[in-house]
Amino acid sequence: MIVPGLAAQLPAAHTQHRQAEQEIAALLEALPLFHLLTSLPGMGVRTTAAVIVAIGDGTAFPTAGHLASYSGLAPTTKSSGTSIRGEHAPHRGNRLLKRALFQAAFAAIGCKTDLSSRIYYDRQRAHGNTHTQAVLRLARQRVNVIHAMIHNGAFCQPPSLDLAA
Repeated sequence: MIVPGLAAQLPAAHTQHRQAEQEIAALLEALPLFHLLTSLPGMGVRTTAAVIVAIGDGTAFPTAGHLASYSGLAPTTKSSGTSIRGEHAPHRGNRLLKRALFQAAFAAIGCKTDLSSRIYYDRQRAHGNTHTQAVLRLARQRVNVIHAMIHNGAFCQPPSLDLAA
């Protein structure tokens, strides 16, 4: 049941929401890191904004492993006494960042301009990984790329695949 007074306020709320999105987009456009990260296939405006909020300028992470650990994408090993169990996904890490990187990796699988992500995903599936495991592994691999892009200041240029050869 819709309250009559509330229904009249809905268009104004949508207008405010659109204005806030435009202001946030303008602020993001001023950041050099924003343009750097959006050059990576699968990284949209919202995903990039979430990554920037989580990692700042990215210089606090000396290695890609540190960034992966912070995001919760670095596999951990369970050990107790003499028992050592295989690697698994950790339950720690920045959930916002992990979700954003997962979504970006998922989007990159279907990206027509970057076939390398799809090839990596298909290879992981062929090794017996589930869909979620394969996307998480792709997200972890892309952390290496993001870290290198931040520290080198270089835009992402997906490798050109020569399918005729």
